[in-house]
Amino acid sequence: MLDFITWNVDPILIHFGDGGIRWYGLCWAIGLYICWAVNEKMYKRENCPAEWPDQMFFWMVAGVIIGARLGHCWFYEWHQYGQPWHLFGWEFTYRNPYIENPFRLLKIWEGGLSSHGGAIGLIIAAIGLNKYKFSRYPQFGTSWLWILDRLCVGVCFTAMLIRFGNLMNSEIYGGPTDLPWGFIFVRDGQTVPCHPTQIYEMLYCFVALCVVWPMYWYTEARRREGLLLGVFFEIVFVTRFILEFIKNDQEAFEAGHVLNMGQLLSLPFIALGIYLIIRAYKRPLSPVVEKQPQSLDPKYRDVK
Repeated sequence: MLDFITWNVDPILIHFGDGGIRWYGLCWAIGLYICWAVNEKMYKRENCPAEWPDQMFFWMVAGVIIGARLGHCWFYEWHQYGQPWHLFGWEFTYRNPYIENPFRLLKIWEGGLSSHGGAIGLIIAAIGLNKYKFSRYPQFGTSWLWILDRLCVGVCFTAMLIRFGNLMNSEIYGGPTDLPWGFIFVRDGQTVPCHPTQIYEMLYCFVALCVVWPMYWYTEARRREGLLLGVFFEIVFVTRFILEFIKNDQEAFEAGHVLNMGQLLSLPFIALGIYLIIRAYKRPLSPVVEKQPQSLDPKYRDVK
């Protein structure tokens, strides 16, 4: 039986020049494609207009990437001043370099994406998508919750792949452990086995998939607005909150705090999930659209 696993995997899958194709980027691309494919099947099942999957994909990719980037830069990139400075009697100890230099936000190759920020970005994108695109078909009775109920099923696949990318990058792992599946992340300078929390997070995303997938395909849960999203939030963010106790702090300012940033950001999603589940069972089932309406976009007319 293994005492530990030595992890020294090259994060770059294909090398060319000074760079190459990284596992992490490939995982993002594959995950987004799978999410689109899953939602396309859902929209076909519900007789939705043919252009909806492509519109959903554009809005959701923009929302998750922008949200994940802004979320990381705002929530995690706080650095301590050498000397605190005072203004109107307030003492300022930390600063955010992206406020001082906003153009650094564009340097995504330097790393830095937040899952909580991505979730916020998806919510905002879903609100915009429904208002400016889907609401043109009032017979569907869509809302941003309707969109996210379906999206969260595909997001399970995407989240699993992103955490696999974190594993290939040897990043975002836990503290030391004597468990036989502990990983020594050689490329990150570790010499003792640590919790491979990337794998733990892949597992809870898989559990979420095993719950919300049959709820959508085999029950009437899809007709209870917000139910799938609420269940998804509870599985993912409750587990994330617990796992943060064994994960290393991502930034120095988190040291010594009772709850780290990941846990603080998880609490609103946990509360929202509880609210959505209760709300879903207090409201009537949404109607079923039996016949697909003609597309408003000429490019998609007569598409079967």
